[in-house]
Amino acid sequence: MAPDRGLFVTLEGIEGAGKSTQARRLARALEAAGRQVVSTREPGGGTPLGEALRALLKDPAIWRDLGLAEIYLYAAARCHHLESLVLPALERGAVVICDRYLDSTRVYQGSGRGRPPDLIEQLHALPPLTLRPDRTLLLDLPVEEGLARARRRTDEAPSGYDEEDFAFFGRVRDGFLAIARREPERVRVVDGSGPEAVVHARLVAALADLVPGLTPAEQAP
Repeated sequence: MAPDRGLFVTLEGIEGAGKSTQARRLARALEAAGRQVVSTREPGGGTPLGEALRALLKDPAIWRDLGLAEIYLYAAARCHHLESLVLPALERGAVVICDRYLDSTRVYQGSGRGRPPDLIEQLHALPPLTLRPDRTLLLDLPVEEGLARARRRTDEAPSGYDEEDFAFFGRVRDGFLAIARREPERVRVVDGSGPEAVVHARLVAALADLVPGLTPAEQAP
């Protein structure tokens, strides 16, 4: 018997939106619904090459001087991620949950940093970068709330943010919401504020039409 069709689900949002926590909860809910789940993230994906590229792309001392090379490096990392992990998982019928994907490149590098949006789209018109998610769950919340959460994660975020940071993340949030307006069938905007369990239930409701029997996970992350 052939496996069920794979499903590609991406989680997006500004810093502090809770994507990693919610991805874990969603994975458990999908497993309880009888689906095989592969959880991953971008950039990186857990492979040696992917994580090496992630280290470069996340180092401010490097990415600030990359210019257009930043777009090409993200595309290279994504190509490797798709070929090595995402596409094989989809072929065997798994649900792939990916923390960030193309939309993050569009808004962080495009809307936020002013890299050419046309270049991003041209690169992603080439295989295997043509793959688009079946559903994107955009965890949305005000910039001030997201950065306050991120500030509390001292191992992942700077201790403080200045006006330039707020302006940058404002452009990023606006970019995400603009994509959601353009692609309402793919992108579902989910209120990311409130208790984790409440947000989880909202995410499940935004995905339930694609996964019969999907209900919120009962256990805490």
